[in-house]
Amino acid sequence: MTLRVLAAVLCWYALNAGAGSIEDANVLAKQSIQQIMQEQRIPGLQIAVVKDGRVVLSESYGLANVENKVPATGTVRFPLNSATKTFTGVAMMQLAEAGLVDLDAPLSRYLDDLPPAWRGILVRQLLGHTSGLPDIVDQQGSIEGGSEAAAWRGAKSRQVAAPAGEVFSYNQTNYALLAQIISKQSKLPYERYVAEHQFAVVGMPLATFGDSYDLVPNAATIYAYSQRGTSAPDDNNRLSHWFYDVPYGLWSGAGIQTTADEVARWLIALSKGQMISQASLQRMWTPEKLNSGADGPWGAGWPVLQTKPERQVAGIGGARAAFIVYPEQRLAVIVLTNLAGANPQRFIPRIAEFYKP
Repeated sequence: MTLRVLAAVLCWYALNAGAGSIEDANVLAKQSIQQIMQEQRIPGLQIAVVKDGRVVLSESYGLANVENKVPATGTVRFPLNSATKTFTGVAMMQLAEAGLVDLDAPLSRYLDDLPPAWRGILVRQLLGHTSGLPDIVDQQGSIEGGSEAAAWRGAKSRQVAAPAGEVFSYNQTNYALLAQIISKQSKLPYERYVAEHQFAVVGMPLATFGDSYDLVPNAATIYAYSQRGTSAPDDNNRLSHWFYDVPYGLWSGAGIQTTADEVARWLIALSKGQMISQASLQRMWTPEKLNSGADGPWGAGWPVLQTKPERQVAGIGGARAAFIVYPEQRLAVIVLTNLAGANPQRFIPRIAEFYKP
C-alpha cells in the first residue's frame, strides 16, 4: 500500500468509522504521524495528545541529530520559535490579574523613551499584532543593523506602518516591547518571570531559552531541505543545517526550547485554571478587534484559527513546531519537529480527527 493510499484509508476511517476508543485513536495517530514523517522526510519528531485533561499519547520518532544518529527521545528539547508568544500571552494575563498591567492602557503608561507615534498604542494591540509598528526583524529574520541596540534605533526612527488598530501585521517588535513591560512590572527578567510563574507551576524542568548559537544541552539539531547555490547535482534535495538567531531581547517572541510532553502539561494546567482564570483564558483566546469592528486573526498571543462552529486556537513557530487546542472537544495536539518547512499546523488537524467523537 502506498503512503498516499494509506493516508486516504486513515482519513476515511477517522471521518466515517470513528476511532471508537482512545486506544484505537492512538493506533491511527501513530500510523498517520509516521507516514507523514516519511512523506515530508522529517528527521525527528515528538507528538503529544491531550484529551479530557490528560496526556493520552506521547511518542518520539526519528533522529534529533542526523549526523551523529542521536535518537529523538521524549526528553530532547525542541524549539517552539514563535509559539513562544502563547507563553507571553499567558504572562500578560497573569500580570493583568495581579493588577500590574491594564491591557487597555497605552504603552506610555509602562515604557519610557518611546517615539511619539508609539505612545498611544494599547498593550492589547501588541498582543494581537494590530499595533502598526515597524518590524525590528527584517524579511530574512535577522535583526536590523546587526545588534539589538542598532535594531531599536532603526525601528524607532521609522514611521509606523499603519495607525494602531487599523490592520493586522505580524511582527517581532510587538513582543519585544511586551517583554520590556513584563520585566518592568514584575521586577524580574522576562525569562525568569516565565520560569517562575509558568514552568515551575506546571512542572517543566526541561524548558529553557536559546537559539542555534546557544549551548543548550540535549537540544535537537534543526535541518532544512533548501538550495545552497552549489553545483552539486542534488543541491535542491540536500538535508542541511538550519540556523536561527533569536537575540535575548526577542526571547518573548521565539525563544523557548522544551518538549511536547511539557507543552502538554502546560496546556492541561492552563485548561484547569492553574495559571490564569477561565475569564482570562477566554479573553486571551478572543480575536483582537480591528478599528473596523472586524476580528483580527490573533487573540492575546495566540492565532485564532476558527471561532465557529467551535473554537480552535494555536501556537505556531518556525514552520516546524505547532500545537492546536480544540477547547470544546477538550483536545489538544502538539507536534514538535526539527525540520524547517515541516509545518505541523497543516497536518495536526488530520491527527485531531482521530480523537473527535
